[in-house]
Amino acid sequence: MRFFSTALTGAALFAATLASAKTLVHAGSLIDGRSDTVRKNVTIVIDGERFASIADGFTAASEGDTVIDLKNATVLPGLMDMHVHITGEQSGAAGYAEGFYMNPADVALRATTYAKKTLLAGFTTVRDCGAGENLNIAMRNATAKGWIIGPRIFAAGSVSTTGGHGDGTNGLNNKLQHLLSEEQTGIANSPDEIRRVVRQRYKDGADLIKIAATGGVLSLAKSGQAPLFTEDEVKAVVTTAKDYGLKVAAHAHGDEGMQRAIKAGVASIEHGTYMSDETIALMKQHGTYYVPTISAGRFVAEKSKIDGYFPTIVRPKAAAIGPLIQATFQKAYAAGVKIAFGTDQGVAPHGDNAKEFIYMVEAGMPPMKAIQSATLEGAKLLDAEKDLGTVEKGKYADLVAVVGDPLADISLLTKITFVMKAGTVYKQ
Repeated sequence: MRFFSTALTGAALFAATLASAKTLVHAGSLIDGRSDTVRKNVTIVIDGERFASIADGFTAASEGDTVIDLKNATVLPGLMDMHVHITGEQSGAAGYAEGFYMNPADVALRATTYAKKTLLAGFTTVRDCGAGENLNIAMRNATAKGWIIGPRIFAAGSVSTTGGHGDGTNGLNNKLQHLLSEEQTGIANSPDEIRRVVRQRYKDGADLIKIAATGGVLSLAKSGQAPLFTEDEVKAVVTTAKDYGLKVAAHAHGDEGMQRAIKAGVASIEHGTYMSDETIALMKQHGTYYVPTISAGRFVAEKSKIDGYFPTIVRPKAAAIGPLIQATFQKAYAAGVKIAFGTDQGVAPHGDNAKEFIYMVEAGMPPMKAIQSATLEGAKLLDAEKDLGTVEKGKYADLVAVVGDPLADISLLTKITFVMKAGTVYKQ
């Protein structure tokens, strides 16, 4: 019990009690995101938005404190997904026409439902890897200000090449391509143009740069793996981004595009489907992270079996590339490549992010390492380890919980029962 001077008035005493009040989480089991050992019977003390202390045993509350009883649960740091597209969701061939009848405001308002699903699924931090109209930046700002319910968002500004993955005029008739070409502000085709676009992304407020280093599965272009940037161009992206304090994430399926990106110094390779042993060695040499997105691969592979779900030009890419990502992940993990959890949700449905844990464990990653890939390793990739990724004093109070032991059954992470972000409870 906290004692106050008798000189305090009743109102002042009440105010002082409120100011000193803390939240105590009594956790039956704690996976803290850093240690390989599970702690039993722990009290996590939260003061405002951050962790104040973590102690063994169930500490008694002082007057005014709030106690959250999770003695029958396993508590973990808030989960982190390093590759989402929070402003959209794949809906088959019909979805490719949305840009002709949905306004940016419509897209943003619908995206609020995706953000809420993501947070309630236990993902308190995400890295959004690109959106039109800078909507991911607007979503980041709206969640930070509390206007909408959603995860903490690190928003990427995209850079691509003419005809590449990310060129929104791909597949349109010639007249529409000409009319809309000026709208494609992220398209650049020389080192000088690329420097201009990266600087504009910085001006827009992006937290990182995302490039389409190779073709993609869902874009309306034939190749899913052709390298899209020359060596000089990808170097221009990375060096310019570095000047402005921004990391670069590289979407890449094809091996040559990956190698150019790694040698230039990108922070992460996304998808990595046709990753060779030589590329794996390069990633280890350069300390490049791999963000696998097995969920997206499995989703598009399954949907490619349905007549008419994807446009004709997309279907063979989805059928060929999709099934390979899990095996690539298995090879990369076994070789010792650094792994950060990422799903590419927005391809598969938002809120299903935790299925990725199941696929990672299926491919040979131990459950604890899979969890750490979505906590500590995600924070490292974001350069946010001082604030995020583990349950440690001084960090943001992001917590999730499940009933049962996720190390024995990783699928339990698809059944999150408690979510706290920065000290505020969103699900209990």
